[in-house]
Amino acid sequence: MNYLRGAFKPACNISITFTDGKNRKQVPVKKDNGQMVMNPLFQSQETIAGKVCIEPYQGKKVEHNGVKVELLGQIEMYFDRGNFYDFTSLVRELDVPGEIYEKKTYPFEFSTVEMPYETYNGVNVRLRYVLKVTVTRGYAGSIVEYQDFVVRNYSPLPPINNSIKMEVGIEDCLHIEFEYNKSKYHLKDVILGKVYFLLVRIKIKNMDLEIRRRESTGAGANTHVETETLAKFELMDGAPVRGESIPVRLFLTPYDLTPTHKNINNKFSVKYYLNLVLVDEEDRRYFKQQEITLYRLKEETS
Repeated sequence: MNYLRGAFKPACNISITFTDGKNRKQVPVKKDNGQMVMNPLFQSQETIAGKVCIEPYQGKKVEHNGVKVELLGQIEMYFDRGNFYDFTSLVRELDVPGEIYEKKTYPFEFSTVEMPYETYNGVNVRLRYVLKVTVTRGYAGSIVEYQDFVVRNYSPLPPINNSIKMEVGIEDCLHIEFEYNKSKYHLKDVILGKVYFLLVRIKIKNMDLEIRRRESTGAGANTHVETETLAKFELMDGAPVRGESIPVRLFLTPYDLTPTHKNINNKFSVKYYLNLVLVDEEDRRYFKQQEITLYRLKEETS
């Protein structure tokens, strides 16, 4: 049995390190098995450089038909798991065919890489960036190693950011007016607003404000839509009276939000909504939904 186990062991150990890995910010990412790992953070137009180290096991030699490193940006649909769509694909050849007898290190560099989309892990889709090292071999099968990294891209403050004002109601029963201070929020922003009761003829028990994320994948008949409620914030507990104004103050920082993603490579979209929910004493629910735009603002570093 020990012999068989040894026969299936890879012939070498491959490690991938980033040149500035020790100084670069690391962010947590959840793996398929649910474990959290720390991956280095980059943004578009950065240079991604480092070293690939190949070390044969137990002094054995590794015969190969070439060594290469690829930088891949990939989209994977979970209903088509295992099939990756590459929207970015760069390659550097590290070694010509030959043999590796001892530990060997190869430097690599991808200059000012265009990485237009952010890393995203959703319900039905994920977008990832990965370095893939391949030691190409024939009969013995190629040896492959992966190193994920995270990409986040930043937006400036929008030049125009209109407030949201809406009136909703049920004829002769309920008439409310709500206002949010703007329609575009950065991920650490605060939603400020108010809800104004113009007419109240039904007994309202409570009022909540929800943040919802709607993820759409695929197209046409194959479109999959998943809606998650990420936050639920109680605005009011008890019956309002006519003329009453309820303030809204919701901090976004505690919640696991991403920027709004619009039709990423014709594969998926992610939209966010504010959902105002009123519940009456008979547990009937009245709600009004309004789309907002989320973006990532560059953090100030001291």
